[in-house]
Amino acid sequence: MMRRVLLVDDDAAVREALSQTLELADYQPTTAGSFVAAKDHISREFPGVIISDIRMPGRDGFHLLSYAREVDPDLPVVLLTGEGDIPMAVDAMGKGAFDFLEKPCAASDLLEVLERAFAARSQVLEQRAAKSELERGDPAARLLFGLSPQAEALRERVRTVAPTGAEVLVTGPPGSGISKVAEVVHLMSPAGQGPFVKRTASSLSPDDLAESCEDAAGGSLFLDEVSAMPHATQFAALEIIEHGPGGRIIAGTTADLSALSSEGRFNADLFYRLDVMRVRIPSLAERPDDIPVIFRHYVAQAAEQAGIVAPEISSEHLASLMASDWPGNARSLMSAAMRFVLGMPEEVAQATDLGLSEQMARVERSLLIAALGRHNGKASDAAKALKLPRKTFYDKLARYQIRAEDYRR
Repeated sequence: MMRRVLLVDDDAAVREALSQTLELADYQPTTAGSFVAAKDHISREFPGVIISDIRMPGRDGFHLLSYAREVDPDLPVVLLTGEGDIPMAVDAMGKGAFDFLEKPCAASDLLEVLERAFAARSQVLEQRAAKSELERGDPAARLLFGLSPQAEALRERVRTVAPTGAEVLVTGPPGSGISKVAEVVHLMSPAGQGPFVKRTASSLSPDDLAESCEDAAGGSLFLDEVSAMPHATQFAALEIIEHGPGGRIIAGTTADLSALSSEGRFNADLFYRLDVMRVRIPSLAERPDDIPVIFRHYVAQAAEQAGIVAPEISSEHLASLMASDWPGNARSLMSAAMRFVLGMPEEVAQATDLGLSEQMARVERSLLIAALGRHNGKASDAAKALKLPRKTFYDKLARYQIRAEDYRR
């Protein structure tokens, strides 16, 4: 998501200073000196956060907050307060403000609040986009997850290939969900109401293949890892495609069939027949922005299967997942989600193979200390500001050997 910030303050010097801070932290600030100047930037689709001073001539920050919540109740608004405005800011929190900062605010405090606000905004926009996809009502939207351009291109390719009725070759890295994409092609095809028969290609004899085609009549036959199909069966498959009756053949492979056919290790004529309609699945490493969407889906699915409430997923945890290459792709991400739901975070960290645990711990520790500093060492207030259960907050203090009393002024 674009890291956009709408910064509203009538003090030009404050706007300039905060804008520089935001730019240095890789945010994209848009500045405005009044509600009137800011109004046109506020929309339901705004991919970011609003920061507004409370006291401004004319329509103040409270008016801006009220207007923003009418446009989109889920649009985070952070209020900037003067020394005497804190009671008003606390009241504004009850009216829907995301948080408030006392002026002049330290850069670390500003960035910490923004990280939380962006995590909340990102989740809202992801959920809306996912819902929009579902409302389109086709299997590609329901079953192929992701909001990246690569994910949308995959769905569009499936929608294009499926109605043709021609043979299809689905390729992708290990664990990318080749059989799932093949099933979506089947569901969106003219034979989508017929059977979807799955067979492991390496174990098929010519007779087995003929029998499988009969089983798939009126539907589709999926040949998993077609690169391992015995040579005699490859000739039989080519014969069936050219002359025989039966279901539509959808083949899947993680191997480079073009190279194998060039080397004489796969029937070239069969490759060319299958490769007429190719669907390539991108790896997770090619589309890291999809990892939070897919991981949340797997967490919800695993929690439902386990009969427990899905645990909250922190923005730090999602960031660590996105930093991994995930060579096992969706399959290993699903395993990580199951371990996460079952309360085995150390195994999740091992599964992602990140080498970022120490860095993430330093970030978490600094957030805890910053919250305690802002709330004069009052642990309960700091926990509330971070939206953490008190027990979880105290557990984290103990883990990082932080004493709340050290931050009382």
